Amino acid sequence: MTAPQIYVSFPGTAREALTFYRDVFGGELSLHTNGDFGNTEGPPDHIAHGVLTGAVALAGSDAPAGGETVRFEGLMLSLLGTAEPEILHEWFDRLAVGGRVVDPLAPKPWGASDGQVIDRHGLHWLIGYEPAP
Repeated sequence: MTAPQIYVSFPGTAREALTFYRDVFGGELSLHTNGDFGNTEGPPDHIAHGVLTGAVALAGSDAPAGGETVRFEGLMLSLLGTAEPEILHEWFDRLAVGGRVVDPLAPKPWGASDGQVIDRHGLHWLIGYEPAP
């Protein structure tokens, strides 16, 4: 069974955003421009398709002129328990640079640790973990 792939339309910032996520999460980043694909419906240096693979997978492109770009309402990208606590704290802190912490990554009354951050590119992340047994 496959899982949904997150694919984001960026407002001309796909190269910067996907490089930022590679720097946060690690992994391999593949970027293809309009020029690479022979697409003439946008600037030749805009990203027609980009893919980050690794611990966190994410894909995206630059939206065409007049196209819809990323807006998140009522949606979070969840990284609950996807890595060791130290790594999750590191990711949270890196995502927060230039973004906005909604809820600090800290222990909660129910015993787990979690937090929310909206990064500089507008993606809303929920990051957390259960305490070690």
